[in-house]
Amino acid sequence: MIHVLLVDDQTLFSEGLETLLSVHKDIQVVGQASNGQEAIDLALKLRPNVILMDMQMPVLNGVGATRRLKASLPDCRVIALTTFDDKETVFDALRAGAVGYLLKDVGSAQLAESIRVTARGESILDPSVAAKVVAEFSRASVPIVAISSEVLLEPLSEREIEVLRLVTAGLSNREIAAELIISPGTAKTHIHNLCGKLGAHNRTEAAMRARELGLV
Repeated sequence: MIHVLLVDDQTLFSEGLETLLSVHKDIQVVGQASNGQEAIDLALKLRPNVILMDMQMPVLNGVGATRRLKASLPDCRVIALTTFDDKETVFDALRAGAVGYLLKDVGSAQLAESIRVTARGESILDPSVAAKVVAEFSRASVPIVAISSEVLLEPLSEREIEVLRLVTAGLSNREIAAELIISPGTAKTHIHNLCGKLGAHNRTEAAMRARELGLV
């Protein structure tokens, strides 16, 4: 069972979302919060697996709440669920530690699957958001450089470099496994290891960090 916390200052939206998710037997909404501070208080008490987090809220916004939750509950997975898809909000949320970014016009079936994907340790981005991330990477791209101890404290292995390039291309663990002819579990292990070497909390941060360092 995947335990989910809903965070949105529009009560009617949260109640409707709970109703939509209730039809999925493997997903249980364990609480609702109307601002970021309430989200932190409830998350510490309820320990949800996934949090659906609005970005614009009173008291404490979604970015601030996500950043604090990442520090307090590193295993909790935050999906930004908002109407805002401007570049600043997107990147602020991802830098804060969100592992997913979806717009509120997402379909209920897609939302449920996104919750499952993030609970498994993967990331999910709305197509329009993914396009912005790719565009930003393209603008910030620099020549490929050799990966050595001069760049990282612990160099990436050749296999980790291959996995990192596929992560940056937006492939899921299963797609990476199929591409490299390895098991999904092995792909997940490689991603975990390279995240550690890059100082990233998740695959999205790893991709961003790799671009910043010119590794892909």
